[in-house]
Amino acid sequence: MNAFENAQKFFLNCETAKGWKACEKYAVENAKFSAQSEPLAEVTKLKDYVDWMEGLGNITMPGCSYDLHASAYDEANNTAIFFATFIGKHSGDGGPIPPTGKTTNTDYVYAIKMNKEDKVESMTKIWNSSWALRELGWM
Repeated sequence: MNAFENAQKFFLNCETAKGWKACEKYAVENAKFSAQSEPLAEVTKLKDYVDWMEGLGNITMPGCSYDLHASAYDEANNTAIFFATFIGKHSGDGGPIPPTGKTTNTDYVYAIKMNKEDKVESMTKIWNSSWALRELGWM
Protein backbone atom coordinates (compact mmCIF):
# COMPACT_ATOMS: atom_id res chain seq x y z
CA MET A 1 0.00 0.00 0.00
CA ASN A 2 1.09 3.54 -0.56
CA ALA A 3 0.32 6.70 1.39
CA PHE A 4 -2.58 7.82 -0.82
CA GLU A 5 -4.26 4.38 -0.71
CA ASN A 6 -4.00 4.39 3.09
CA ALA A 7 -5.37 7.93 3.25
CA GLN A 8 -8.30 6.87 1.04
CA LYS A 9 -9.06 3.89 3.27
CA PHE A 10 -8.86 6.07 6.37
CA PHE A 11 -11.21 8.62 4.77
CA LEU A 12 -13.75 5.95 3.78
CA ASN A 13 -13.78 4.32 7.23
CA CYS A 14 -14.02 7.67 9.02
CA GLU A 15 -16.78 9.05 6.78
CA THR A 16 -18.88 5.89 6.97
CA ALA A 17 -18.79 6.07 10.80
CA LYS A 18 -16.93 2.77 11.24
CA GLY A 19 -15.06 4.12 14.25
CA TRP A 20 -11.50 4.04 15.48
CA LYS A 21 -11.14 0.24 15.23
CA ALA A 22 -11.49 0.50 11.45
CA CYS A 23 -9.27 3.62 11.20
CA GLU A 24 -6.42 3.05 13.65
CA LYS A 25 -4.34 0.79 11.38
CA TYR A 26 -3.97 3.73 8.96
CA ALA A 27 -2.81 6.25 11.59
CA VAL A 28 0.04 6.70 14.02
CA GLU A 29 -0.66 6.53 17.72
CA ASN A 30 -1.72 9.95 19.02
CA ALA A 31 -2.17 11.41 15.53
CA LYS A 32 -3.16 15.06 15.73
CA PHE A 33 -6.39 16.72 14.61
CA SER A 34 -7.28 20.36 14.09
CA ALA A 35 -10.24 22.37 12.85
CA GLN A 36 -11.27 26.01 13.10
CA SER A 37 -14.88 25.00 13.76
CA GLU A 38 -16.86 25.60 16.94
CA PRO A 39 -18.09 22.01 17.47
CA LEU A 40 -14.53 20.68 17.12
CA ALA A 41 -12.51 23.46 18.75
CA GLU A 42 -11.46 21.28 21.69
CA VAL A 43 -10.66 18.17 19.60
CA THR A 44 -6.90 17.76 19.18
CA LYS A 45 -6.48 14.01 18.64
CA LEU A 46 -7.51 12.17 15.48
CA LYS A 47 -8.98 9.30 17.50
CA ASP A 48 -11.36 11.72 19.24
CA TYR A 49 -12.49 13.14 15.90
CA VAL A 50 -13.11 9.64 14.50
CA ASP A 51 -15.12 8.81 17.63
CA TRP A 52 -17.12 12.03 17.13
CA MET A 53 -17.87 11.06 13.53
CA GLU A 54 -18.90 7.56 14.64
CA GLY A 55 -21.43 9.03 17.08
CA LEU A 56 -22.66 11.54 14.53
CA GLY A 57 -23.15 8.87 11.87
CA ASN A 58 -24.64 6.14 14.03
CA ILE A 59 -26.59 8.03 16.71
CA THR A 60 -27.29 11.67 15.81
CA MET A 61 -27.70 11.35 12.03
CA PRO A 62 -28.23 7.68 11.18
CA GLY A 63 -28.11 7.08 7.45
CA CYS A 64 -25.92 10.11 6.78
CA SER A 65 -23.70 10.03 3.72
CA TYR A 66 -21.21 12.06 1.74
CA ASP A 67 -20.49 12.93 -1.88
CA LEU A 68 -16.79 12.97 -2.69
CA HIS A 69 -16.09 15.68 -5.28
CA ALA A 70 -12.31 15.43 -5.55
CA SER A 71 -9.27 13.83 -4.01
CA ALA A 72 -5.58 14.28 -4.66
CA TYR A 73 -2.18 13.49 -3.24
CA ASP A 74 0.65 16.00 -2.99
CA GLU A 75 3.80 13.88 -2.93
CA ALA A 76 6.10 16.82 -2.21
CA ASN A 77 4.23 17.51 1.05
CA ASN A 78 2.99 13.96 1.80
CA THR A 79 -0.56 15.28 2.04
CA ALA A 80 -3.85 13.83 0.81
CA ILE A 81 -6.76 16.19 0.14
CA PHE A 82 -10.43 15.16 0.09
CA PHE A 83 -13.21 17.61 -0.85
CA ALA A 84 -16.73 16.37 -0.12
CA THR A 85 -20.25 17.29 0.93
CA PHE A 86 -21.70 15.71 4.08
CA ILE A 87 -25.44 14.99 3.93
CA GLY A 88 -27.20 14.27 7.20
CA LYS A 89 -30.61 14.58 8.85
CA HIS A 90 -30.85 15.11 12.61
CA SER A 91 -33.25 12.25 13.28
CA GLY A 92 -31.55 10.48 16.17
CA ASP A 93 -30.50 11.28 19.70
CA GLY A 94 -27.41 13.34 20.26
CA GLY A 95 -26.59 16.83 19.21
CA PRO A 96 -27.15 19.90 21.32
CA ILE A 97 -30.96 19.66 21.18
CA PRO A 98 -33.62 16.98 20.56
CA PRO A 99 -33.94 15.77 16.93
CA THR A 100 -35.00 18.59 14.61
CA GLY A 101 -35.70 16.49 11.52
CA LYS A 102 -33.72 19.05 9.52
CA THR A 103 -31.04 18.19 6.96
CA THR A 104 -27.65 19.68 6.21
CA ASN A 105 -25.63 19.56 3.00
CA THR A 106 -22.30 20.91 4.18
CA ASP A 107 -19.03 21.10 2.26
CA TYR A 108 -15.71 20.23 3.88
CA VAL A 109 -12.10 19.42 3.08
CA TYR A 110 -9.71 17.06 4.83
CA ALA A 111 -5.98 17.73 4.56
CA ILE A 112 -4.31 14.53 5.76
CA LYS A 113 -0.56 14.58 6.41
CA MET A 114 1.07 11.18 5.97
CA ASN A 115 4.36 10.02 7.51
CA LYS A 116 7.22 7.99 5.97
CA GLU A 117 5.47 4.75 6.95
CA ASP A 118 2.40 5.82 4.91
CA LYS A 119 0.27 6.44 8.00
CA VAL A 120 -1.79 9.47 8.99
CA GLU A 121 0.20 11.67 11.36
CA SER A 122 -2.22 14.60 11.41
CA MET A 123 -5.43 15.83 9.84
CA THR A 124 -6.96 19.26 9.42
CA LYS A 125 -10.67 19.63 8.67
CA ILE A 126 -11.72 22.78 6.82
CA TRP A 127 -15.44 23.25 7.46
CA ASN A 128 -17.93 26.08 7.83
CA SER A 129 -19.65 24.53 10.84
CA SER A 130 -21.88 27.56 11.42
CA TRP A 131 -23.59 26.92 8.08
CA ALA A 132 -24.29 23.28 9.00
CA LEU A 133 -25.50 24.14 12.50
CA ARG A 134 -27.96 26.70 11.13
CA GLU A 135 -29.31 24.22 8.54
CA LEU A 136 -29.84 21.67 11.32
CA GLY A 137 -31.65 24.22 13.52
CA TRP A 138 -28.98 23.95 16.21
CA MET A 139 -28.36 27.71 16.34
